[in-house]
Amino acid sequence: MDNFTNQLKAHAAASGADLIGIAGIDRFDGIPAEHHPASIMPEVRSVIVIGKRITRGALRGIEEGTQFDNYNLYGNVWLKYRILSLATFRTAEFIEDNGWEAIPAQDLPVEVPPMGIAVKPNQPAPNVTIDVEDAAVRAGLGEIGYCGMFLTPEFGPRQRLQLVLTSAELDSDPILEKNICTHCRDHVKFCPMGAISAEGEHIINICGKEMPVAAIDYQKCRECKNGMNLNSDYPAAKPERYGALCTRSCINYLEVEGRLTKTFRSQFRMREPWGIVNEIRALGSEDM
Repeated sequence: MDNFTNQLKAHAAASGADLIGIAGIDRFDGIPAEHHPASIMPEVRSVIVIGKRITRGALRGIEEGTQFDNYNLYGNVWLKYRILSLATFRTAEFIEDNGWEAIPAQDLPVEVPPMGIAVKPNQPAPNVTIDVEDAAVRAGLGEIGYCGMFLTPEFGPRQRLQLVLTSAELDSDPILEKNICTHCRDHVKFCPMGAISAEGEHIINICGKEMPVAAIDYQKCRECKNGMNLNSDYPAAKPERYGALCTRSCINYLEVEGRLTKTFRSQFRMREPWGIVNEIRALGSEDM
């Protein structure tokens, strides 16, 4: 299957994917049925994770505190539902053109409870959701960083992810061995709301890869005015943090420390970061 796996990856890249990783279904052993790919497709043999970068420039308006809609278009809604979805769909088409079945799947939040009833005994209720970031670790694309965000060696936290489930038995990519995140406890200062805490830090173990992660108070995240987006389609979901101050600080840190392979001619953070604890008080970096 080596040759077809390589052809598939080349086709995904030509279709606009910046990242592609593959995990054999055996890597999902132990996942509960309500989040297991085989609950959607019992014949699944491979899970493909497709990624598209969030351009750094899409975050510039938020970083400067002056323009948020540009991120909503090119880092959130349009990127996720149109640009990335097209690459995902074309990858699924390529697989089906070669005789295997393929299911394109969005990154639906795993916090959303079932919205239906089980149609058979001992079968999970719809809708089954797959943790796309967990799958991306299993597919060798990256790791969960200390701030709780998925990181890749190329872009840090700057990517959106979707899935393709297929009956094709493809070659799995190796689990990423090197660490992207430094797991520095000073990262708790990235959040002016105090939502990131070293107390309650825990280890996430995925396929033998151990990743220390801080405790995150997502209720405080929901109150954040520093670039966080609530998921209006799924109120039970965790808040969207790609444009938030914590994630932007993570991007700057990883770039300054030289931990990413995609580099720029200028530093991401060129001025004092802004932060709002409430509707009245604005903070500079000296207060954080």
